[in-house]
Amino acid sequence: MSLRYYIFLKDVLLLALTAFGGPQAHIAMMFKLLVEKRRYLTEQELIELNALCSILPGPTSTQTLTAIGFKIGGPNLAYLTLLVWILPAATFMALAAIVISYLQGQGVSLGFLKYIQPMAVGFVAYAAYKICEKVIHTKTAVALMVVSAILAYFFHSPWVLSGMLIAGGAVTALRFKQHPQEKDKHLHIEWANFILYVAVLVVAALLGAYTSSLPVRLFENFYRNGSLVFGGGQVLIPLLYTEFVDFKGYLTGEEFLSGYAIAQALPGPTFSFTSFVGNLAMREYGIAGQFLGSFVATVGIFLPGTFLIFFVIRFWDELKKYRVIRASLEGISAVSSGMVVAAAILLYHPIESSLLNFSIVVATFCLLMFTKIPAPVLILTGLLLGFVL
Repeated sequence: MSLRYYIFLKDVLLLALTAFGGPQAHIAMMFKLLVEKRRYLTEQELIELNALCSILPGPTSTQTLTAIGFKIGGPNLAYLTLLVWILPAATFMALAAIVISYLQGQGVSLGFLKYIQPMAVGFVAYAAYKICEKVIHTKTAVALMVVSAILAYFFHSPWVLSGMLIAGGAVTALRFKQHPQEKDKHLHIEWANFILYVAVLVVAALLGAYTSSLPVRLFENFYRNGSLVFGGGQVLIPLLYTEFVDFKGYLTGEEFLSGYAIAQALPGPTFSFTSFVGNLAMREYGIAGQFLGSFVATVGIFLPGTFLIFFVIRFWDELKKYRVIRASLEGISAVSSGMVVAAAILLYHPIESSLLNFSIVVATFCLLMFTKIPAPVLILTGLLLGFVL
């Protein structure tokens, strides 16, 4: 492996340990580290990759980072990128679930997490601003961003969100003649990863329906959710709450929300929250069972998006040569940015509406906007205040 690949993986690990605030904040940090500082790819290439991953089901920032690894060093570097990016957060969340179980057993209050959730909203609000600044350049894009934000606020179905992304792409695709025509288009599609994605989905569904094994059923549950989620972790959270708290009762509402608050305090992919859910779902099987629950949940939720990005990225450069595809990316990016704006508002709703919490959101946004204080310092400060106040 070349020195450049080691440096890239070190940068991925740095992101895994410092990228707070969800997929949109992750993309903003990728612009800063991978584009502006390291120049692994251009700003336009990152915007296009993020637009592609936004329209695929699965964890957007994880797919984007994996795709960057693929562009730099092929499949092997992409696999390592995925592992380095996921492992820290998934491990943290598994350990957090075990700690939560222990603290609840000892009757200890979880009030020290009270400042983290409004801070997370501030992070997402800042990410919304930065993403809009990058991708909104025309009146059409502004209109699509506003309409998608309104629709995403009122309709939370993954099918509505995916439909908005497709519709946004279709609107700007109509203006394909504004883009220069490229020659030498040779589109060759390798179907292996797509076939694998469908095969695992079908087999997991059959095994989940006919087995009494909880780990198998958990894998099926998370693989199915990972196949349906468009729009990142903010969309995943209500789906998980409905299935694992309301319907199956694997966790209490208090446990779920406590874990979600911890997930907001940790860096890395938002989908790593599934490690926490899978862990507590297996608590009756002891610590070994809990770690098994974290493992099957994490693999299940990340696998569909991984199969799909490995399928598409192999012919993405050729696909972009078609003017209709290039034109559609503007609309997809605009709709995606509107969904981020809606997510910032929606994430504020579960928090107690008080002047203090609103002030924390505004202060976090301003500190990110006007200072160079690192994100981990802000999060650790919030945790410290939660302990002492």
